[in-house]
Formats: sequence, C-alpha cells, structure tokens
Amino acid sequence: MTETHTAHTDTDTLIRLLDAAETMPAAARLRARSYQLLRLSPGATVVDVGCGTARAVAELAEHGAHAIGVDLDPAMLAAARSRFPDMDVRVADATELPLGDGQAHGYRADKLYHVLPDPPAALAEARRILAPGGRIVLLGQDWDTLVIDSDQPELTRRIVHARADTIPHPRIARAHRNLLLDGGFHDVDVEVHTAVFTDATMLPMLVGHATAAHKTGAISGDEAEKWVSEQTRRAQDDRLLVAVPMFLAAATR
Repeated sequence: MTETHTAHTDTDTLIRLLDAAETMPAAARLRARSYQLLRLSPGATVVDVGCGTARAVAELAEHGAHAIGVDLDPAMLAAARSRFPDMDVRVADATELPLGDGQAHGYRADKLYHVLPDPPAALAEARRILAPGGRIVLLGQDWDTLVIDSDQPELTRRIVHARADTIPHPRIARAHRNLLLDGGFHDVDVEVHTAVFTDATMLPMLVGHATAAHKTGAISGDEAEKWVSEQTRRAQDDRLLVAVPMFLAAATR
C-alpha cells in the first residue's frame, strides 16, 4: 500500500467518524449553541477554521451568514465541495487566513486548536481578521477527561492518558478562557457540554485509543486486545458508556 493510499484511507476513516459523531443530536445542539454565541446579523461574514467537510459552513449559511470555510486538508475540502457545491471553502492555514483586517464578524474553530503547532499565533490571526465587536467561538474536548466505563479502570486510565500524550495540545480546551484573555479578547464565557455515547458509534475511536497507547509502550498488545474486547462486548450487550466533555468558549474582539 502506498503512502498516498494510506493517507487517503485515513482521511476516509476520519470523515466517517466525524459524520457519525456530528449527526448525533447532542452534537447538533452543540453546533447550534456555537452559532448562537456568534451573535451574527444577517449577511455577516463568518469564517469556520478547520471546517472539514463543511457541515457547519452550510448550517451557518442557512442561518443567513456569509460563511467561509478554511482547511488545510485537500481531501476534506474535496468532500466539502462534493457535499456542498455552493459553499465558499478554501485551502488556508489557521495562521494565514484569506481575509483582510477586520473583514469578519465571526470566527469559529471546532476540534482544531489541540492539533495546531502554535495556538496563540492562530488566535492572533483570528483577532486580526475580526472587526471590533466581532465574536469568536472555540470548541474542543479535553483529551485527559474522556470518561469510559470499564471493568479495567487502571488500564483505562493508562490508555486515555497515553492517547492524550500523542496530541500536541491535549488539554488546551480547559485553557481556552485564559488563551482568549491573553489574546486580548474580552467578555469571555466558558460552557461545558458532555456528549454521552452508549452504542457502537465510538468503538472505532476506542480501538484507536488502544492502538495509540500500545504504540507508545504504555500498554502491551495483550492489554490492548483485552480492553478492546471488553468494549466491543459492552457495545454488543448495550452496556457501553463513553462521555466526552466538550468545552465551548466565546469572547468578543
């Protein structure tokens, strides 16, 4: 298998996981809340940074906004253009957005800042493109606070923390408020919304956690197999429980 094919397969898998998660009622409610906190007037320009397949861009447009989506992943943007041919989606880095100073009235980033090389630089760029009084909304999970029911709590803790340690900024969501304050924003509010999953939707993610923990050496192959088997059995027996606290921070430019 070539490297290009592998990357394409990984993106396809990610898109399927995102689709499964984003179609959950709780995820739809959280997106709706993020739009509400943007306080956009009809026709206002809003940029969704790390837009992925552009679901939020399309929903913001439905709310009457002039919505622009940006992402660095060409495969994601190809999927976005296929799904929403009329949407304005562009290839761009979070630190070099294709908008002029003060051109946007809203800025939204969902599940993005934990993977950015330089979150403060991205936030400085957000402040640049926002007009005075413009609104910013950051969404993300704290990777150390994932809650998974298991008969193996110590092993589960090792898996969760080992997976978190493979991420550039696993705990940045809990720091959103201070990040915004340090970046010169005001009227900062923080909410926590917990998504609860009790079916097999999250099984691929749990397998990914165990695989990542094994690769880091935090757990053995036998431990990974035993843990995944337990979670698979729980899903089959309607006994799975995964809770993901999502931090939502909003502020004014």
